[in-house]
Amino acid sequence: MPFVRIDTLRAGPERLAALGRAVHDALTETIGIPPDDRFQVLVDHDGRGSTLRYDDYLGVRRDDGIAYVSITLRSGRTPERKQALYRRIAELAHAYAGTEPRNVFVVLTENESADWSLGEGVAQYLESPGDVGPETEAWGPFAR
Repeated sequence: MPFVRIDTLRAGPERLAALGRAVHDALTETIGIPPDDRFQVLVDHDGRGSTLRYDDYLGVRRDDGIAYVSITLRSGRTPERKQALYRRIAELAHAYAGTEPRNVFVVLTENESADWSLGEGVAQYLESPGDVGPETEAWGPFAR
């Protein structure tokens, strides 16, 4: 149940949608989320009323093609899985949206099962039947 927010600068609706697909496909491929587990907020800033700021921190030369990708998900993935996710997001963002990998900035925020309500005012992960622990993402055995 990742929650994704993508912020871009003057990307346009097609590129923004392609970035959303890239992130979702990478999450599906690398951490095994179900294909219908898509919750995204996609925001394109116009550079006037709202904008994005960046520099060349750690020697990465970013430009106005930057895409900030923020993913909130339950904790428990290994550093290797996270690295595979970052790599795949960058690959698919380039393939789907033409976004240079150097412009793909990803941050993960982890939390616990009690931190999610998927509607109805209920923390479904606490009340779900079956195996919903740190090694699963949904109501089934999806490896982290």
